[in-house]
Amino acid sequence: MEAIPARARVYVACVAVGALTCLVPLSTVHTPWWAVVLLAALYAGCEQVAARWRFVGTFYPVLLAGAFLLPPPAAALVALPGALLSPVEQRPRLLRRVWRAAQLVAGVWVAARVHWAMGGRDAVVASDFPYALVPAGAAVLAFCLVLTVLDGGILALAERVPLRRAWRGLFLRSLAPIAVHGLAGLMMAVLWRSPYGPVAALLVLLPMCVSWWVFAQYHRERAAHQATIRALVQAVDIKDEYTRGHSERVGQASMMIARELGMDDARVEVLRFAGILHDVGKLGVPTRLLRKDGPLTPEERRVIELHPEYGHEMVRGISFLGEARAAVLHHHERLDGSGYPYGLVGGQIPESARVVAVADAFDAMTSTRSYRRARPVGAALEELERCAGSQFDPSMVRALVRALGRHGWHPAVTADEARPPRPRGAVAGRPGVHR
Repeated sequence: MEAIPARARVYVACVAVGALTCLVPLSTVHTPWWAVVLLAALYAGCEQVAARWRFVGTFYPVLLAGAFLLPPPAAALVALPGALLSPVEQRPRLLRRVWRAAQLVAGVWVAARVHWAMGGRDAVVASDFPYALVPAGAAVLAFCLVLTVLDGGILALAERVPLRRAWRGLFLRSLAPIAVHGLAGLMMAVLWRSPYGPVAALLVLLPMCVSWWVFAQYHRERAAHQATIRALVQAVDIKDEYTRGHSERVGQASMMIARELGMDDARVEVLRFAGILHDVGKLGVPTRLLRKDGPLTPEERRVIELHPEYGHEMVRGISFLGEARAAVLHHHERLDGSGYPYGLVGGQIPESARVVAVADAFDAMTSTRSYRRARPVGAALEELERCAGSQFDPSMVRALVRALGRHGWHPAVTADEARPPRPRGAVAGRPGVHR
């Protein structure tokens, strides 16, 4: 974002001052400047290559090798040129560069201090394995902790993420990739101190670059998936102005239910996709029916009830969606068999569809539509509980109730509040029947 809050700017300034403090003792320690210059140039080069080829993340092995080889102030200095010179797409660019440089300088300094305090320097010089792994592991943990603590702080201040969520899972998600980089950095440091010298140490970077490239391809593929989904959802939103934002909210509610049910992260993500894409079949429904304010005729209702099959036809060839495709097809089925398109009963309905059905009905009731105003969240939950067992899976309804009790819900209005609602002939007691 371009408008960085003042408190976030103050936070960045404080971290930058702390980072400069880490560099102050440079004049009082014995610094092998040739090694500092070589490692700093190598790190800056890696960052430029990463930016040119749109790789993801920072190349930490060089920084951690510096932490294992150099005194703490000198190791911290290795990160400075590369971080300040690395390309930044978002504005304000200078502030973001300063933030990244300060964060890395602080992290490398702490890692080097921990490594040297535990006798890691002697272990690296003597190639003392497996003992060398102990101080190196502690340094990697310290490095990861500093980065995640600082990242959580900037999320809370700049993005206004609640403090409980800012740090949740951040350390554990970062630890595995940084640990791999730390192992590569340790190998670089040991080879650097060996008779073969820095040239041998550079060879460690070759397999790391390959793995980095593979990781980047994965993220590119993931970004392509997200772009595909965004394009489909935007098309639906443009077609039906009254349900703009509905898809994203159903995706969010589906994700909340899935997490409450204890599903793993991969399935939670698939359920989010299912919620987002559940109404994509409305692209095949005439716009006049979606925007009609008056009652629907039986023929018009049958046309609208074809949208799950249209949606399934549209997404069935997208392999990464997995079970989300079944949710797109069956999210209007009912436990008592009176739903559509196939009248499935109870357990015949895929679990993903049962999740999305509850999320869809909940958001439909708590959002303003062309034919009625939004209901309060409490009233919507009461309706879901009343229909549990006949229309909705009771376990999904309970999961949503628990999730909302824990996290709350802030429904967005998707139509003009000043426009008076007009009856459309909606079926009473069937919140799942909507356009």
